[in-house]
Amino acid sequence: MQFGRTYEEFEVGATYKHWPGKTVTEYDDHLFCLLTMNHHPLHMDVNYAENTTDFGKNVVVGNYIYSLLLGMSVPDISGKAIANLEIESLRHVAPTFHGDTIYGQTTVLDKWPSKSKNDRGIVHVETKGYKQDGTLVCVFRRKVMVPTETYIKERGGEQPGRPELKEQEK
Repeated sequence: MQFGRTYEEFEVGATYKHWPGKTVTEYDDHLFCLLTMNHHPLHMDVNYAENTTDFGKNVVVGNYIYSLLLGMSVPDISGKAIANLEIESLRHVAPTFHGDTIYGQTTVLDKWPSKSKNDRGIVHVETKGYKQDGTLVCVFRRKVMVPTETYIKERGGEQPGRPELKEQEK
């Protein structure tokens, strides 16, 4: 299984569809709210959401959807990354509700070699998240510093920190 890409493997204009999707549960939403101390009743109080909002039901925290999409993109985009440099923009386009399934895809907008080190480059990408019916819910752009093939080779290959299995004597 490929986990991330080197600078040379990215092509401007390429789109990577992230798989599998994730069905968002009420538990996921509440746990994220609790972990991040976001106690807005829109996310946690059914009575409030049903009786005082335009949605008539709880809305999933937008930053959970962003975080989910970022995570979904790791095997295709940033699995080999040296650093995420910048989140250039983040837009929540439509609400997500408990039970919706989120899918993502990322398009390479641009890439350029690092100005300070010749063993890495910068990749500029846009990730879009959408629901099971195709509704766009989230869009963000980021810049990621990724290694070149030279960087990988000089540091011991694809998985330099992975230990080898030692067989036990019988």
